[in-house]
Amino acid sequence: MNQRFCIGFEVHQPFRLRKNFVFNPDKGPDDQMERYFDETNKTILLRVCNKCYEPATSIILDELDEGFACAFSISGVLIEQLERWAPDVLDLFIQAAQHKNVEMIGQTFYHSISSLFWTMDEFCSQVRLHRQLIKDIFRVEPKVFENTEFLFDNRIAATVRDLGFSACYTEGVSDILEWRSPNYLYQCNGLPVIMRNFKLSDDIAFRFACREWEGWPLTADKYANWVSQCPGDFVPVFIDYETLGEHYWADSGILEFLRYLGPEMQRFGVEMVNPEDLLEYPVREEFSISNPLSWADAEKDGTAWIENRKQKNAFRSVQRAQAFFRDLHIWRYLQISDHFYYMSCKHGSCGEVHSYFSHQPEHHAFITYMDILADMMERSIKKSDKKEYLYPLRSLPVNDAFYFSSKFGYTGHVAFDMDQFSDMLQLAPADSIEYHHERGDFIYWARSVLKDEPLAKALEKAITPQDQIIAVDIRKQELWDCVRQ
Repeated sequence: MNQRFCIGFEVHQPFRLRKNFVFNPDKGPDDQMERYFDETNKTILLRVCNKCYEPATSIILDELDEGFACAFSISGVLIEQLERWAPDVLDLFIQAAQHKNVEMIGQTFYHSISSLFWTMDEFCSQVRLHRQLIKDIFRVEPKVFENTEFLFDNRIAATVRDLGFSACYTEGVSDILEWRSPNYLYQCNGLPVIMRNFKLSDDIAFRFACREWEGWPLTADKYANWVSQCPGDFVPVFIDYETLGEHYWADSGILEFLRYLGPEMQRFGVEMVNPEDLLEYPVREEFSISNPLSWADAEKDGTAWIENRKQKNAFRSVQRAQAFFRDLHIWRYLQISDHFYYMSCKHGSCGEVHSYFSHQPEHHAFITYMDILADMMERSIKKSDKKEYLYPLRSLPVNDAFYFSSKFGYTGHVAFDMDQFSDMLQLAPADSIEYHHERGDFIYWARSVLKDEPLAKALEKAITPQDQIIAVDIRKQELWDCVRQ
């Protein structure tokens, strides 16, 4: 055996939010899964099981004793769906996890973007939840970590290292590697890093059925030959598991490719190994990664989830919402990365990929998300013993947000809650502040929408726009002080 080949599979399906959700916290079902999450989740899960999870995992089980090896990174939210709707398919993954040639990889329970939050506390909680789930379900403990969509930087590296993982995957981007090959072990903040060979990964994930590609048709023997000729200590490939039967249907030949991959690797002298086996090699170099990497889009950074105003507003709002939720489990469902992915406004080939996966058009996805968050928050506040303080601080549905305008029209500034309103009073153009001040719009919004009479009265006493800014800051701090007591 001259070369070693390590293939990992990302296995995830989100809980998609209910399309055309109507904000009305006083009506509708009390069951939160029924109220907020779409009925298509079960349909999609069963379809993916039938086309991918069941046939692909069955093929892998047949080949494990013959030398096939792989790793699975399975999100907690997918495991919950399999437990509920497809326990027989979950049993196949459990069988695979017991074999010495299969390694289970850690990730966040909710396949979330919590690693990009202001602090790492929530990320750590979700990683621990996932690690315990893998122990409980599969009877193994993950040693290697793969963050959501390969998101990775110095801060994430240090946190994953401190959580006790022996290594972490990320994307082998040229901006970091430069002239170097991804086929070696690297390090970041003292944590060994496996950098995905994205070319050989994308040959399967994106080019398998492309008839215009010079490598088409991609057969197992052709691919094994390419791997055998790669320089380096090993070849690390990682793809979405749904590639095998869901993204490419069985009639494309993808499942036959999987079936013959192991035998052809052996024929070309390539050993299939697990991620932990790669840690036997020496670290070639230490990298500093100041800005997040990912495997998403042409940019391979965090912009697939946090780039435009909609995504940034949703990202800010879900973090802020933690203080309002008694049920952290349901709040964490709103951190699933897919919700933010659906809000992307990218164009070109990246935009086409977003559209392919998206549950709703980007603007509808944003409205659904913000309205559901506001509904969840308001219903949670009603059960709190501090509701009189929390209520004015709540997030608002899209139609109730404050949109800053001037006599020339909308300025692009918006406030979905009192905290953001305070910020926007200092960021919005002066003519917009004066415009709303003269019309009494701030007072009306505080009284009729926020339903905070003390704030409305303080704004009535304000003589200048600066007085209004001070009044909002004072009231906001007063409310948060009462909440924290």
